[in-house]
Amino acid sequence: MTLSEDARTLWQTATALARAAAAVSPSKYPLPPLLFFTDPARTPRPWETAARLPAGAGVVFRHFGATDALEIGQRLRAVTRQAGLRLLVGLDAELAERIEADGVHLPERALSAAYALSGRRPDWLLTGAAHSAKTMKAARDLDALILSPVFPAGGASAGKTALGVEGFQAMAADAPCPVYALGGISATNAGALIGSGACGIAGVDAVQTAFLA
Repeated sequence: MTLSEDARTLWQTATALARAAAAVSPSKYPLPPLLFFTDPARTPRPWETAARLPAGAGVVFRHFGATDALEIGQRLRAVTRQAGLRLLVGLDAELAERIEADGVHLPERALSAAYALSGRRPDWLLTGAAHSAKTMKAARDLDALILSPVFPAGGASAGKTALGVEGFQAMAADAPCPVYALGGISATNAGALIGSGACGIAGVDAVQTAFLA
């Protein structure tokens, strides 16, 4: 499959970050260098983007209560298996069980669920969202955190102040587990994250736009 220049840039940067982070602090599982976060409104056909991601990347399926969550989840599971991708389900552990996902991603408000999930499903990859140093330092029983927004971003992060690379780096240095960078990241600015301590890149619109180009 031929990738666009932006897609290659994002993937190459993400894998460089992952290699550097693994050399410093190996994780329990090989973490996907790049995470594609879905959103019913912004990524209405997420399986199309997933099918174009490089093997080893990951998809975080967030359905936000959509009525067709099971159908889309099953479709994503089929695509991610074929493409060699990890599939996580946002918050909904029951759906993750039903579609045989590889793990769960917890929003910031639900990070306390990590303890029970890690005990019940030690085989799952567990990630969680963080938007502040206080939340990040208190997070436990997660394989990785997704810290945002690094750059000015849209979606749910539109009203949040961007951390900037230096702010992200300072927080990542104190994190209890590997940390992904999320928020406003594109092929244009991704290179600024090299040396920041990020274990990889996460994105919504930028990933969809780059890999569907």
